[in-house]
Amino acid sequence: MIYFDNAATSFPKPPSVIKEVEFCLKKYCGNPGRSSHRLSLKASEEIYSVRERVADLISVDHPEQVVFTYNATHALNLAIKSFITHKCHILTSDFEHNSVIRPLERLKKDIGIEYSSFNSDGDIEANILNAIREDTEGIVCSIASNVCGDHIPLPILSKVAQNKKLFLIIDASAAIGHYEINLENTPCDVLCAPGHKALFGIQGSGFAYFKDNLRKEGLIEGGSGSDSRNLYMPYLLPEGYEAGTLSTPAIVSLGEGIRVIEHIGLNEINEKLLSLTRAMEDRLSSINEIKLYKSGCGLISFNIRNLSSSYVSKLLDDYGICVRGGLHCAPTIHRKMGTLETGAVRISFSYFNNLRQIDRVYRVISDISKTI
Repeated sequence: MIYFDNAATSFPKPPSVIKEVEFCLKKYCGNPGRSSHRLSLKASEEIYSVRERVADLISVDHPEQVVFTYNATHALNLAIKSFITHKCHILTSDFEHNSVIRPLERLKKDIGIEYSSFNSDGDIEANILNAIREDTEGIVCSIASNVCGDHIPLPILSKVAQNKKLFLIIDASAAIGHYEINLENTPCDVLCAPGHKALFGIQGSGFAYFKDNLRKEGLIEGGSGSDSRNLYMPYLLPEGYEAGTLSTPAIVSLGEGIRVIEHIGLNEINEKLLSLTRAMEDRLSSINEIKLYKSGCGLISFNIRNLSSSYVSKLLDDYGICVRGGLHCAPTIHRKMGTLETGAVRISFSYFNNLRQIDRVYRVISDISKTI
């Protein structure tokens, strides 16, 4: 099997990640923050060490403001619905995932907010400034597309948000683990990310980093392990946003995944992904029946003539090749690319992929394009 669907979930996980999850389940997986016995205390200690590792990864000084979530969608809902509580205008990019668009649509229906997008091509800073309205209060934006690899520099978003006094919520799902993110130099109000993609954690891991340590609105209320007489959630982070039992195995997998990245180095990872992407692009561009779209961030999207991308993906699966067809939960970028009807076939790489796999996939795609 060749797995080229890492933008959805990275696979296989590094051996050390699997080993760490197994060790957690066998040796110390008590309920964190709920008891004073050794298993509970050990779980709490390990979770806090992962907060520190996440904080180091994104260059911030307050690990207690790292809030663990089940995925990036959970993190984005938490951030968006915490910050947007009344009618206003919100600015987004033109390639947002449904984990941004759908919460905004819900708030549009419930409290009457409006949102619009800026053009991510050309002079991005000018495009953002031109799209800001008098009632604009915030920017909710991905810094990398999960479909075409377009990238919006965080320094530009941070600069505009600070100068215009707008809050800034960042979706780093397709960028974290590929690019350096330094929130000390380019701050935002919330950064949301999954753990199960390029950070090599298992499914059920993600986080939101909040610049402010005081809880605003929340999604859920419940047990926090502290201040139990209070009928309301604590105001301080992280407990204010972490109702209920945390998934210790998922969180420690995220911590070990970050450790793997630190050992390899982000620059080496980025260079490897660029090399793989260029190699795949070069090979696919030689096939007349292939239509290529933009590429980057370790991914490339294409179609074979006007065939359904889901059909092509199924054919590749018959050869043991895992890719993703369809709209990738991001119809806005497909509308821009002109693929809203057919979708696109997306190949997405991990650091652990290689050129031999690329050559194999190229030969299969070449054969398919000649026979259908």
